[in-house]
Amino acid sequence: MITRRALPFAALTPALAYAAKQVTLGLSTQYFTKYTNESLARELKDNGIRTIQLFLMQQDSNYWKYNAHPDMSTLTPAKAAEIGATYRAAGVRIHSIGVYSNLIHPAEKELKAGFEYFEAMMKIGDKMGVRTFVTEAGHYRPEGPVPAVPFHFQEDVWKKMVATGKELARMAEANNATILLEPYFEGFLATAKRTRLFIEEVGSPRLRVNLDPANLIEVNDLDEMFNQLGKYIDCCHAKDRKLHVIRGVGAGMGDLDYKRFVTLVAERRPMAPLIFEYVGPENYKAAFEHARKAMKEAGVKEA
Repeated sequence: MITRRALPFAALTPALAYAAKQVTLGLSTQYFTKYTNESLARELKDNGIRTIQLFLMQQDSNYWKYNAHPDMSTLTPAKAAEIGATYRAAGVRIHSIGVYSNLIHPAEKELKAGFEYFEAMMKIGDKMGVRTFVTEAGHYRPEGPVPAVPFHFQEDVWKKMVATGKELARMAEANNATILLEPYFEGFLATAKRTRLFIEEVGSPRLRVNLDPANLIEVNDLDEMFNQLGKYIDCCHAKDRKLHVIRGVGAGMGDLDYKRFVTLVAERRPMAPLIFEYVGPENYKAAFEHARKAMKEAGVKEA
């Protein structure tokens, strides 16, 4: 019997033996800011997209800013429930909600505000029927001379971030939620190994991984990423990046080996959807086409 306190299905299932290799494709709503939730749900339905990672940036629900904590006081429980119902009516599942609060800022006031924003997102997600939330560690650069050891690699910062991770896990447990951490090579979670070590030191099944391979191709190859993080991955971002370049781009516009990527997902984490990121209304179909071509070459079906 599954109780309300049970962990999400993906967190409880280390591997699934599918009859055929398959992957679910989905879309981030981050670049669909000119749409209302209703018009976006219609766009998704009309184009056969059934899974999304929701960023609250639509015309009638603008409550998100990267590495910050906007005021959410006007997003009522009733409004949140209405947003969730809008997507469900269109046959679209909200897999997760993007939070991306700044968790590494050293000022207690900023950290407290970040925790409050995260918890507000969890409560809003509950009204939408969503229990999975995505974040990076955040970014902070101290003023003054550049330190000999970058801020996010300092020993005391590691210890404080572990304490932050434990507090997030406590909040997630209290709200029956799961938090997916996204590594990025220029931040605190700079490699697949470092991300794994962090999750294991925090020691909570409520903290798992949103793997964006384009964020790590400068420091890890795809097999390394999945060898280090495989059992923790509950979602993947499908974007791209040129090697030795900071800026991310849409799928098919960089150096990521998508054939190998989709193969590893299908073999190691078939329950983890590929969420297309860094694309908007004008180019998301091309990104899907690129991934589908790689899937066909790899013998991977779309779930």
